[in-house]
Amino acid sequence: MLSRRVGVRHIEDVEDAVQSALMTALDAWIVAGLPDNPSAWLYRVAHNELIGELRQRTGRHRILEKNAKVDIGNMKNDPEIFLAGEVRDDLLRMLFVCCDEVIPVESQLVFALKTLCGFSIQEIALRLFISEANVYKRLGRARSCLRRLQPQTDELTSAQYSVRLSSVNKVLYLLFTEGYLSSHTEQAIRQELCNEAIRLATLLAEHQVGQNPETFALLALMHLHAARITARQDESGGLLLLEEQDRELWDKQEIQVGLEWLAKSAYGDAFSRYHAEAGIAAEHCLAHSFQDTRWDKIVECYSMLERIAPSALHKLNRAVAVAEWKGPAVGLAVLKGFEPPTWLAGSYLWSAVLADLHQRCGNTQTANIYRDVALKSAPSRAVKELLQRRLGTDHVG
Repeated sequence: MLSRRVGVRHIEDVEDAVQSALMTALDAWIVAGLPDNPSAWLYRVAHNELIGELRQRTGRHRILEKNAKVDIGNMKNDPEIFLAGEVRDDLLRMLFVCCDEVIPVESQLVFALKTLCGFSIQEIALRLFISEANVYKRLGRARSCLRRLQPQTDELTSAQYSVRLSSVNKVLYLLFTEGYLSSHTEQAIRQELCNEAIRLATLLAEHQVGQNPETFALLALMHLHAARITARQDESGGLLLLEEQDRELWDKQEIQVGLEWLAKSAYGDAFSRYHAEAGIAAEHCLAHSFQDTRWDKIVECYSMLERIAPSALHKLNRAVAVAEWKGPAVGLAVLKGFEPPTWLAGSYLWSAVLADLHQRCGNTQTANIYRDVALKSAPSRAVKELLQRRLGTDHVG
């Protein structure tokens, strides 16, 4: 709302004002208690902070005049800020603003995840497989572009919404993914991120700007994964492997909702990575047991995924699926002679899969080497404990 009032080019000032308001709330609310409307309280304090900051600078007369008549003392008098046909959610609309096609895609993602989704620099680096230095560079690039472009949140056209939809979907996908398997050191699953991603994707799928097969498939994927969240942790909060999960705990209603969105995504000729991933998730959800999983269908989905969205990570996942279908030796054969890119080779994922496949093939010495690397590079305690249970704890430093 503040960015809408003063312009996205002042996003850094807005961030500072909101941060200041939150810090003020920590002090004031402890003494005076929670206000009747915390959101309105935060908005008023942040608004005053922001306008006060801009008032001290030169060349801000237009902004001050625009805001001079705003009654910040009574939020009930705040004017309706939505326009006819516009996306009726501040965060979702801001995502479209941040995903301006003039801004490099990599910078769009970093900026949206950091500024709008609350990711830390470390979490972004882990999620995008880049260094923290690169995160800062991309963040700075995005902010510079927004200052130069000076976009207005209430002036997006239907064409702009359409062009930026794919990037917004990718942000929502990453938001859900971080919630589903968090890189946070103390939280293996962040349910609130999954819920927010589903909420925003649902708003998008129900609005004319987002009613396309890609968005429907993304929402299907989210619901199918969300259906299994409760069963993914034990009583102590530790992560459980797919074969260890109690399938009776899977949410059948969520699965049904996911399948309905997947059916809607099948209309037309479009086929995205979300279709392939939702197909994989559906196979898991519909299998009565781990042993009954149709691994041949999952391998087929991963093969399609590699074709439409080439990634070494998809090849690695296909090897895992092939190993379940035809045995670990055949799974290893998928990776024979393949040189993983630096970002994957330095990830715990590559070493964990190689350790597991070599261990199942009886190559103990090689498995131990990969296992040690995987355990040392695990991003969180929960992931490390999961790997220890799967791969064993010998040779761990």
